[in-house]
Amino acid sequence: MLPKVILHNAVSLDGRIDWFTPDVEQFYALISEWKEDATLAGSETIFNATESPFTDEGSQEEIKKEFDENRPLLVVPDSQGRMRNWNYWRRQPYWRDIIVLCSLSTPENYFEFLDEKHIQYIVAGTNRVDLRAALEELYERFNVRVVRVDSGGVLNGVLLRSGLADEISLLVHPCLVGGASPKSFFKAADLSRKEDVIHLKLKKFEVIKNDLVWLQYEVEKKL
Repeated sequence: MLPKVILHNAVSLDGRIDWFTPDVEQFYALISEWKEDATLAGSETIFNATESPFTDEGSQEEIKKEFDENRPLLVVPDSQGRMRNWNYWRRQPYWRDIIVLCSLSTPENYFEFLDEKHIQYIVAGTNRVDLRAALEELYERFNVRVVRVDSGGVLNGVLLRSGLADEISLLVHPCLVGGASPKSFFKAADLSRKEDVIHLKLKKFEVIKNDLVWLQYEVEKKL
C-alpha cells in the first residue's frame, strides 16, 4: 500500500519557484489541511538549508525537544550519504523524528553513522532511492498514511513521472518571473509522446489575502 502524496509549492503565475519572495507564513498556514504523517523533503532542499551539512552538531543527548507523537516525521532521501547534521534538524520543533532514505549504493560507513546517532533509515533501490518502495515501507512500517512533499522541482518531477503523486497544491503569487532555466515546481525530462501528459482535476480554488490564489488538484491516475 502507498500513502497519499501531496505536492505543496509556492509558485509564481508561470510556475517558477525562484526570484520572487513567497509568503512563507501563508504557505505553512495551509498545511494543516492534510494532517500529514510525514514531510518528504528534497535532499538538496535540506542540504542547502544549513551552513554546515557535513558537520554533526551536538549529540542526541543534548536534544531536549519534547516528544510529540502528533508531529509528522521528516523523511529525506540521501542515497549518497552526504548529510551529517541530522541533530540540527532533530532540534527543530516541526517533526517528531527523522527517517533517511538510502539505497544499496549508500556508503557502508554512512549506515554506521546513522546507527550511531540512532537515526532510522529505509534502504530501497540499487543505485538510487526507489521512492515507490520507500513509500510502501513508510506505510507498512511507520504507519504513514499522508505525505506532504516540501521540495523543489526535481523530487516533484520524479514523483509525478512515477505516478506517485495524488494531489498538487499551489499557492500562486501574483507575479511573473519568466526565463529559460527550468526552475519550476515540476522539473523533468521533456516528453516524447503526448500520452504521458499528466492530467489534473480541480479540487479547490480559493483567493487568499494579497491576491494570492490557492489551487488544489487531484492527479488523474492512468488505469
